[in-house]
Amino acid sequence: MLERNGSAGEDTIALMAGIGRRARAAARPLAVASTEAKNGALAAMADAIVAREVAILEANAIDMANGAEAGLSRASLDRLKLTPARIRDMADGIRAIAALKDPVGEVIAAWDRPNGLHIERVRTPLGVIGVIYESRPNVTADAGALCLKAGNPVILRGGSDSINSSSAILACLVHGLETARLPRDAIQLVPTTDRAAVGEMLKGLDGNLDVIVPRGGKSLVARVQSEARVPVFAHLEGICHVYVDRSADLDMAVRIVVNAKMRRTGICGAAETLLVDRAAAGTHLVPILAALADAGCEIRATDEVRAAFPAARPAAESDWTTEYLDAIISVRLVDGVGEAIEHIETHSSHHTEAIVAEDAAAVARFFAEVDSAILLHNASTQFADGGEFGMGAEIGIATGKMHARGPVGVEQLTSFKYRVRGNGQVRP
Repeated sequence: MLERNGSAGEDTIALMAGIGRRARAAARPLAVASTEAKNGALAAMADAIVAREVAILEANAIDMANGAEAGLSRASLDRLKLTPARIRDMADGIRAIAALKDPVGEVIAAWDRPNGLHIERVRTPLGVIGVIYESRPNVTADAGALCLKAGNPVILRGGSDSINSSSAILACLVHGLETARLPRDAIQLVPTTDRAAVGEMLKGLDGNLDVIVPRGGKSLVARVQSEARVPVFAHLEGICHVYVDRSADLDMAVRIVVNAKMRRTGICGAAETLLVDRAAAGTHLVPILAALADAGCEIRATDEVRAAFPAARPAAESDWTTEYLDAIISVRLVDGVGEAIEHIETHSSHHTEAIVAEDAAAVARFFAEVDSAILLHNASTQFADGGEFGMGAEIGIATGKMHARGPVGVEQLTSFKYRVRGNGQVRP
């Protein structure tokens, strides 16, 4: 069923309660499923996505047409759009997840006590995971595959703008589950665009939901963080910085800044603010800004920067805390790495920051003092991605400090338990 229309009330409550119960019922068999069964399901999912490319593209064309009619922004349409290459990337991402080590049952630590007890800390699935996301239909595949590998049932609530695409992808995932004889309810997509469904997930679905991961705009994530009655893995927004130090190689700095901003402007790892060492302004500032402008980027800058690059627009105070998700960047000069760190700590969302520098001392200070989930040296912020980290894919980027931080991959989707082995010990 593609979509269930109905008033926000008993129909939606009953629908969501049923989804929660079925997910909980799938939790135990999935938690003990063999690595071979999970990997077999993932392989069948990837094959189905490739085989059903035409059907997925046709479904996505409907979503794209609806999105254009609804006036979605260019960045939103880019996040929504699927192409043959992006579909192949989805399949490759699932295969990469299948190739990862199965985290379930891994012994994280082990030690012996003087009384002869042997203690092990062992990875276990988290439980039923809810993923609430907007626009990106590829999240359906990434989240479904990651949760399966970690032994967790997942309830997916995609945005109304991507429901046709997500449903077509879900059919491939269910095919994989059935091929491996795993519970088909291990991956479920909420089949209604009724926003009350989100409210039911935030309430925890009668205790059947263990963790929520929101992926979307600031308003969605803020609502989830404010109203959720279960733990949340999330970042509110991605206000990411690139700092170009006086010691930076100019050609490298140009390449990194343009890529960090313009490769894909609508992702959370896109750079939103450029900080340039005032000592390098005479050599680095104009070439970097000219390259950005040539790539189609709007530049908003301080008066000092605009004096060197008059094509830039004046920056307002709000620009330093804005996640544009578009071809716009804010720019200012700073007095070295110390002032760059101060700016980042004041304005950053603690998602991802990069330093371009050859000075090892500047890099060491940046890495030591900037408190963000991901820090990069001489590399684009667009590498803030679970797939690029070798995790196969990610279910999201977490900027909190409890349990998971940075890309949330298969290991971050597990908890642990202790196994204690004795030979008759009793406590005195």
